[in-house]
Amino acid sequence: MPTDIRDFGEKKLPVLRKAAQEVYYLIDRGYPVTSTTRFVGDHYQLSERQRLALARVISPEKSLISRKSREVQSISGETVYIDGFNVIIGLEIAYSDSMLFKCMDNTIRDIAGLHGTYRLIPQTTLAVKAMLMTLDELSAAKAVIYLDKPVSNSGRLKQLIYELNEEYKLDLDVVLDDHVDSALKGCSLVASADAIILDECDKWFNLAKEVISRQIGDYDYIEII
Repeated sequence: MPTDIRDFGEKKLPVLRKAAQEVYYLIDRGYPVTSTTRFVGDHYQLSERQRLALARVISPEKSLISRKSREVQSISGETVYIDGFNVIIGLEIAYSDSMLFKCMDNTIRDIAGLHGTYRLIPQTTLAVKAMLMTLDELSAAKAVIYLDKPVSNSGRLKQLIYELNEEYKLDLDVVLDDHVDSALKGCSLVASADAIILDECDKWFNLAKEVISRQIGDYDYIEII
């Protein structure tokens, strides 16, 4: 968005960091995220995207401890269940050299909105290839990529993933599902940055961050916290 340069530039970061401290204080004491970011955002006159960034970046301590205890550092020999749009859109943004946030739980999140619509862009191929390459380098036994069936062009993305996997020959399934979040919550090892999924899955792997580190290198993440 054109306003992002203003909203997340160096001049705005001190205000965002002060607001973030107050949001964290409140949600750590049980206040709901939406009303807290609205209340604090009103006080600091933050834009909607600034408030959304705070909601994505900040997590209560209890959640941070729980997520950290279930994060794995290796997927060698494992079957990984991947939140497809969550990971791929983040990587598309990285290959667009656009805005990604380093979050309190060490995940990488964006503030893009899917809202049921998605289209393939030139960065899609780069993102998918980088993901497949990383899974191959990490010796994953199998990858099961879940895509939200109701989202437009999910079928085309599925086809593209299979086509690009011809180069890597990974043991791979791409599943179109009406309820991806629910499906992933019950999986043994998940790759996602979705907080709702991370709070309920058995184990998780920080795939998007690993892909960016291996295939892109140092990235200029926005660090509010």
